[in-house]
Amino acid sequence: MTDVKTEIKGEIKGWHVFAGFAAAFGVIIAVNLTLAFQAVKTFPGLEVKNSYVASQTFDVERNAQLALNWDVSATLENHTLSLFILEDGKPIDVEVESATFGRATNVQFDETPDFIFDGRAMRAQVDAGTGNWNLRLRLRAKDGTLFQQRIIVRDAK
Repeated sequence: MTDVKTEIKGEIKGWHVFAGFAAAFGVIIAVNLTLAFQAVKTFPGLEVKNSYVASQTFDVERNAQLALNWDVSATLENHTLSLFILEDGKPIDVEVESATFGRATNVQFDETPDFIFDGRAMRAQVDAGTGNWNLRLRLRAKDGTLFQQRIIVRDAK
């Protein structure tokens, strides 16, 4: 009998296993880093500079705002943003100190709507597409009370 030596081609060696693990973990790390950089890049920023200082007057400001008894909501139909402010069920016109209409996740598409009161609602033309939109408001009541709220804008359709 002759001794036949067979050679197995494609045998998995230690460096093959290492390369497979390194490639798999490399993909995982690359995806995580990409997502982390995108999250930081699109983060709109802080709500307040110092949360402790803001917390000192929070209860007083909230109670004053609740005492106004306003029902505030907003809708978006086509490119018309409607802000409804009801006091005891009746529409009211108030001073808008600031209003920012934009996406919840970044500030790239933020707009400052120019509201006009039409007797039923305050309306403004905005450049909005589909998706989640927020309206961040600072309103001033006739008695000087500050009203601040972030409203999720619903599509009226």
